[in-house]
This record gives sequence, structure tokens and C-alpha cells, in this order.
Amino acid sequence: MSSTAGRKFMEELSNLLQKHVSVVTNQGKTFVGTLTGVDTENLSVCLTNAKSEQAGEIHKLFINGSTILQISSFEKPFDLQSLGERLERVFPRMVRVMDDAGVIVVMDRIRLNEKGIIEGSGPAAERVQRVFDEFIREKGIKA
Repeated sequence: MSSTAGRKFMEELSNLLQKHVSVVTNQGKTFVGTLTGVDTENLSVCLTNAKSEQAGEIHKLFINGSTILQISSFEKPFDLQSLGERLERVFPRMVRVMDDAGVIVVMDRIRLNEKGIIEGSGPAAERVQRVFDEFIREKGIKA
């Protein structure tokens, strides 16, 4: 695998951190829980509040990467591009969407991600927050 492809693969896997996932092992077991850790060397994972039909509820589960067949995400990824386009209507030519960092920068001083504003204050930041809240409400996303 090329270094670019490998980097993109790990980026996609990292984007699943703190998300609800399903892990299928080569023993036919399926575990569902929150992905809280990934070992980049062997792709072993840690699930918190995991559940399986065979073992019931497990507070913390570590699964060896060599036994994992599949990792699936239940959550639809946050659409930064659509939010960026919405913000662009309010702040023309002042919005940069940085997909690789999962951040939108408005007016070079207000930064927000899928959770809301992470940097910036003042009237412009309040307007960005209103646009963000409206976007979240329309998409039916839980913030």
C-alpha cells in the first residue's frame, strides 16, 4: 500500500474514534460498541460499552487486529462541505473547509468542527453559531 493510501486508510479509521461501530471477528463473533482506541501497528481496537450476543455487555473490550474481519460504522459522517457552503452564503469568500483536519475556518479567526465553535468569539462567531445550529436542526443531527 502506498504511503498516501496508508495515510488515508489510517485517517478514515481515526475518524471512527468515539463513534458507534460494529466489529466482526474471524471466529464469527460480532461486537458493537464505541471505538475508543486503535493500535496503528497491528490494527487492534478497543471498544467501550461493547455488546455481543455471545458475551452480553462488556465495559471495555480489546480485540486483536489479526482476528478482525470487518469494522462498520453506524453513524453517517458529518457533512463539512454542506455546512461550509451554508456558511459561504452568509460569509462570501471568507470560508475555508479543511476536510483533512475536520475543521471549517471563517474569516481566518473562527474555527468550528462537527461539535460547534472551537475557537473565536464576538458577533461574527455568534452568527456562525446560529448558522451551525440551524444546519444541525435541519439535518436532524444530535450535537
